[in-house]
Amino acid sequence: MASYRLVIKRPAAKELEDLTLKDRRRVVARIRELASHPRPPGCEKLSGAEKYRIRQGDIRVLYEIADREAVITIVRIGHRRDVYG
Repeated sequence: MASYRLVIKRPAAKELEDLTLKDRRRVVARIRELASHPRPPGCEKLSGAEKYRIRQGDIRVLYEIADREAVITIVRIGHRRDVYG
């Protein structure tokens, strides 16, 4: 499978920086896996939007996939109670 390029939007990068070091390391590892597996087991397509989400504990990562350009854009990162709003 082709490798996708990862792009993190500025607000998502800020949200990533706000995580604890332990959570940040885990989330970054999950994001890096997306480059080779954009739809990993456990990912879920969000209804009403062309976005997907992966879970890492209570943290959610929302992202968009552009298959033609082979780009994954990280849109939001945050606690499950806050990220969908």
